[in-house]
Amino acid sequence: MKTDSELKKDVLAEMLWDPLIPEARVGVSVTDGVVTLTGHIDTYAEKVAAKRAVERVSGVKAIAMELDVIPAGVHQRSDTEIAAAVEHALSWNTSVPQGRIMVSVEKGWVTLSGELDWNFQRRAVERMIRPLKGVAGIIDNILLRALPIPVNLSTRIQEALTRQAQREARRIEISMDGSVVTLRGHVHSWAERNAAEGATWSAPGVSRVNNQLTVEA
Repeated sequence: MKTDSELKKDVLAEMLWDPLIPEARVGVSVTDGVVTLTGHIDTYAEKVAAKRAVERVSGVKAIAMELDVIPAGVHQRSDTEIAAAVEHALSWNTSVPQGRIMVSVEKGWVTLSGELDWNFQRRAVERMIRPLKGVAGIIDNILLRALPIPVNLSTRIQEALTRQAQREARRIEISMDGSVVTLRGHVHSWAERNAAEGATWSAPGVSRVNNQLTVEA
């Protein structure tokens, strides 16, 4: 098990390895395996990259994001300009059906609403918006349309986890309440935790994933 000082060293090294992260402007502290990121950065894409860098480091139990996005200089845009950029990006994306997403922007925060069929479409919208200039954050209120739930869906999800080489698949308990899937158990890293959730979202008929997997150091 890593000490907090060893964990901090690894987190700093991983952020330095990622060219998208302004490492000198992100503060890192670690207490009992919980990593806290602090500071001010220019873009939302940098904030997401910093969080994902921490998730890639083994031994991280939890992450506290106290990292603020404050666009400055060339990154500054009015809410009107941001909204127009988002609408333009949506019009070019073939993964997202046209006319299904409503967009509002306030102080750089983009709120999304509407209804889509699949979670990958919802994630595609976020990926489009994330790197746009001026975006300070995203509030995702997009709902997923109710689809027929296949027979033995929990078994099919378990098979997918095993098929995709999730080494902790046998330790993951899958329960269902209608179209809501809950994952419980223990994994060894945030990468495994995220991969398990991603595989679950690929199952047809899933409207929400309640990820209660615990990361063990």
